[in-house]
Amino acid sequence: MTRPLYAVGDIHGHLNWLEDVLARIEADGGPDAEIVFMGDYVDRGPDSRGVVERLRTGVAEGRPWHVLRGNHDRMFCRFVRDGIQHDERILSGKGWFHPGLGGVATMASYGVEAVDGGDSAAILAAAQQAVPEDHLAFLESRDLTFDTGDKMFVHAGILPGVAMADQDEDDLIWIREGFLEVTETFPWLIVHGHTALDHPEHFGNRIDLDGGAGYGRRLWAAVFEGTDCWLLDQGKRLPLLPNAGRDAAQ
Repeated sequence: MTRPLYAVGDIHGHLNWLEDVLARIEADGGPDAEIVFMGDYVDRGPDSRGVVERLRTGVAEGRPWHVLRGNHDRMFCRFVRDGIQHDERILSGKGWFHPGLGGVATMASYGVEAVDGGDSAAILAAAQQAVPEDHLAFLESRDLTFDTGDKMFVHAGILPGVAMADQDEDDLIWIREGFLEVTETFPWLIVHGHTALDHPEHFGNRIDLDGGAGYGRRLWAAVFEGTDCWLLDQGKRLPLLPNAGRDAAQ
């Protein structure tokens, strides 16, 4: 029998929702369940600090957790390390403190007051005092992918036609155009987050597990046995079928 593998979509600072899905996973697979976390642990929600600490502690305790890095995690680290607010992949020019990105909420969870267009030097100085080094080091050391042979877990997606060894980090944590519209099969079933939906969806060649927790919607956990996928809900496994979307999980 294949050992179940669990995955959790983009958390975005919602510690209470994370605890809820961890409880669902434990009820289904026990306390030593193997879990892949899809990235974007910070921003928008009220307790980014708590989420990072929960994941960091779990990994330090030796839990079989694969904690991948997302674009919001990188923006957080880049600001605290070097004061960088803008990422070249954001063509609108919005900085990390723009309300749409959520850096202000992350700073607030560390006790730092920040506003878009505020005194960047003062905010940076306060952030460097407030954010624990082990939180930054934890996020910076996270892998970008997790390969099970039949499934490839990655935050945003991959650039089709490029070997994994040659994939660019920016694509792995940012890509949408050039990936989402692809209907051909990949060498693996791609499991990703990053692109927020109203509900996780199976597109046949990929599964998007970002159900929109960063926008106040629900945080989902999924369980895989091979490439078969179910969502965990109210003590039940709900099958997530190819190209069936929400209808498969009613």
